[in-house]
Amino acid sequence: MTSDHDTLWRRCAYLGRVLLPLLDQEPWRQDRRQERLHLWGIDVAVGERLMEVFAALAAHAVAVDTSLSAAEFETLRLSAVADAATGKQDFELLAGLPETFADDRDEIAVKVLRLHAYRGGQTSLQLLRLGTEVRHTLTLLAARESVPSPTCGDIFRKAHKANLPQ
Repeated sequence: MTSDHDTLWRRCAYLGRVLLPLLDQEPWRQDRRQERLHLWGIDVAVGERLMEVFAALAAHAVAVDTSLSAAEFETLRLSAVADAATGKQDFELLAGLPETFADDRDEIAVKVLRLHAYRGGQTSLQLLRLGTEVRHTLTLLAARESVPSPTCGDIFRKAHKANLPQ
């Protein structure tokens, strides 16, 4: 049986997975993001996967800080997640994660982010850039919504309408 904490992580991970496909409904955005990643010396596939996990970590950190259950996660405002992506320290993003992950890809990506955070130097700069890119993505998606303070639930509904895999 899975705990609420594991379910919360899975909801956060899903949010991270759908952000870029939703943003890329305007194909030129994907081209620009990939150009930036290349310019920064970050492999595109690795950078985009790290952005997914970075978004999940930011959402998870805010949900844990505000004591949201997995069932309440959809009420989390995108602006709070965007603020966490650039406003929280690496250790704050990594705190309180599940001990094991249902998806091995999530576990590996979290470990890579953890290594980058502890390595410092150029890798810390890359994490800062990825966090800024995640914030930019969240801000753009929020601006597309017709409600004043869009939530994770609004993004989930949009992902469902776009037939993105759960």
